[in-house]
Amino acid sequence: MMKRSLVIASIFAALLAAGCKQETTAPDPVRPVLSMVVEPARSNEAAVAGTVEPRYKSDLGFRVLGRIIARPVDIGDSVHEGQTVAAIDSTALKLGVLSARADLLKSQARLADASAAEERQRKLIVTDAVTKQRLDDAEHERAGAEAAVAAAQANLAKASERLGYAELKAEFAGVVTAVEAEVGQVVSPGQSVVTVARPDVREAVVDIGPDFPVPLKIGLPFTITLQLLPALHIEGQIREIAPQADAVTRTRRVRIALKDPPESFRLGATVTATLSNDQNLVLRVPESAVLAKEDQNFVWVIDPTAHRVSLHQIQFSRDEGGIRVTGGLEAGTRIVTAGIHSLEQEQQVRIDQETAP
Repeated sequence: MMKRSLVIASIFAALLAAGCKQETTAPDPVRPVLSMVVEPARSNEAAVAGTVEPRYKSDLGFRVLGRIIARPVDIGDSVHEGQTVAAIDSTALKLGVLSARADLLKSQARLADASAAEERQRKLIVTDAVTKQRLDDAEHERAGAEAAVAAAQANLAKASERLGYAELKAEFAGVVTAVEAEVGQVVSPGQSVVTVARPDVREAVVDIGPDFPVPLKIGLPFTITLQLLPALHIEGQIREIAPQADAVTRTRRVRIALKDPPESFRLGATVTATLSNDQNLVLRVPESAVLAKEDQNFVWVIDPTAHRVSLHQIQFSRDEGGIRVTGGLEAGTRIVTAGIHSLEQEQQVRIDQETAP
């Protein structure tokens, strides 16, 4: 009887242990979720207006103060390298040259006298007719006269150079794009008088706001269309991006290098810059899919094979179309769109329904 009781007790213990083991190894519940596959969509905000401008231009101004007496060029005129584009009254500058030349002649005459006096002292000291002190004084006078001649020569060279500043000349061949001073006007040193641009190297200049659908980067391709001739378009790439946005408009100045622009793309022409077809796509996700945690933003990504979720950090911006993903998420990824606050890392889910972005 006792043996039978022991056998029954051992069987009951085994069954109890098996039940506990089965309970501890029970699989986690599979949670149904709403999800969507993130697909790129074409943006309607990828076109901006701008103008054709030269890459190289020079604002020409006089180096000296003066009154303009001639300006033989106007806006639209072509100029060649070294051509005079403006001139100021050079009377005072010419007088400065004459004064410097007179000072040089005067210094040269003093040097001749000092050199002759030194030579006489050298001859007289041989016969002890003069003292060594007299010879030393003569040498000092001659050295001072030489220094005065050198200074006068430098002043004459400087005055001659300033006389050349009376004429403003083009630094390279180009087209006059701006005139900011008229004949009779007194201009200060450095004040812009004429702007000359090189028409052979042109680019499109546009202002792009923060709601642009893709991040701006050097080399981003664009299609540039002439607004007067919509059928005419050429390719271009971003060459330069302003490091700071405008304080009022919050836009950034972007320069797009044009690839072999035709003659019809004249300086000042209005153009439209549009993202190339392969760049004019954006990723959008619904607001309900974004989980904010510790000043960062995440989405739950579903593994297509294991059907488990994992957190992925993303970068995004908001615009009129909703949330636009700018980084951290690739097209074709399936994400959870509802119930994101009650999920856990590596939790298994079941896809019941899809939501539209």
